Amino acid sequence: MANVFKVTDLVAKESLRVAHEKLQFIPTTDLQYDEDFKFNGRGSPHGSTLRVKDANQYTRRTGNAMVVQAQAETNQTITVATLDGVDMDFTMQELIQSVDNDGAFDDLSKNYITPAISSLVSAIEADYIAACTKATWNVAGTAGTALTDLTVPNAARAKLNQGLAPKDGNRYIQADSNTMGSMVNGLKGLFQDSTQIKEQYREGMMGRTAMADWYENDRMWSLPNSGDVVGAINAGTLTSGITSLTVNGLTVAPVAGMVFTISRTSGTAGLYSVHPETKQAFPNLQQFVCSAGCTTTNLVFTPAIIYDTTNPRQNVSGTPTTADDITFVGALSTNYVQPIMYHKEAFQFITAPLPIMDDAHKCVVVKKDNLSLRAWLGSDMTNNTLRMRIDILYGMAALRPAWACRMIGVAG
Repeated sequence: MANVFKVTDLVAKESLRVAHEKLQFIPTTDLQYDEDFKFNGRGSPHGSTLRVKDANQYTRRTGNAMVVQAQAETNQTITVATLDGVDMDFTMQELIQSVDNDGAFDDLSKNYITPAISSLVSAIEADYIAACTKATWNVAGTAGTALTDLTVPNAARAKLNQGLAPKDGNRYIQADSNTMGSMVNGLKGLFQDSTQIKEQYREGMMGRTAMADWYENDRMWSLPNSGDVVGAINAGTLTSGITSLTVNGLTVAPVAGMVFTISRTSGTAGLYSVHPETKQAFPNLQQFVCSAGCTTTNLVFTPAIIYDTTNPRQNVSGTPTTADDITFVGALSTNYVQPIMYHKEAFQFITAPLPIMDDAHKCVVVKKDNLSLRAWLGSDMTNNTLRMRIDILYGMAALRPAWACRMIGVAG
């Protein structure tokens, strides 16, 4: 009995260690732990929905008389309901021998645990990166032009600054190997090789420059542009706060994650982004990102178009009209890998404790740095083997997409 518990505990702890070692994106975001998660009593999660309040925004008063502003609170929700896992099958001898033999356990980890956990966390991170990237409307760079120097990262940094992302050392860049390869020569000597970075080393970390820690990550999401990238506002109610537009000129529906701007046909006007506090217009057009559900005649997108100058959440100057063009980033029917710069609190990942199932000595839940997983040992009497399942329960959300910016380059 003691050996069975020790095996389960060892596998659980080793799985958590490998997960922490292999994760590249999740630890650089806001990783939280939902200790109040509740199960439905039937062995499956019913989901714990967490509400995260957005910071209030205000407008300036001038003069002596008070102008009290209502607390117009908004919030976002994160549902912790995704259960993923990986399953392994061992011979009785492999597990029992590994308990008291360090060499045997090293082999067990190398041949079973490490590849299994690597596959699990790689798939989870790929989903998380895709979800966060699709929710990010800021894009820097020129589609079709390779990233070879700091021009595009600096433009991305400016976008984060415009969105008031904190300058507190918690900014990161995740980029695919091809992008990193094209930039290494141009950035030679610019990465800081500090003791602090060495102490915080994670797999894939390249160093720090342009106010961000850089990670080489081949789990990056690739944007598959649809067959149309130019349209126009057609009709509809163009009130402040809208999150959909009636359009024409598109023969193929945009996919979720495609980014567009709104500008006047004459080129003399459009919807420009504004400073969140002063409301002064920036020289760049506000960008919007398509959500799921777009059609050839209707765009669903974020952020909302808020042009009302009395609204503290105003985000554009000017008003949309039926004379405006819709222009998407990139060429039609082309894929673009999407490196991304972001502040740690732009995205949130939450894990929750899974219940102890079966006999306690066969099931172990472990947690470190807000990452939790469960190891559960069972047996196959027919084949005289032991089966181990590793589970992780989590939720994720892009809470502050304005604190992130994609960096577009060559097609890939």
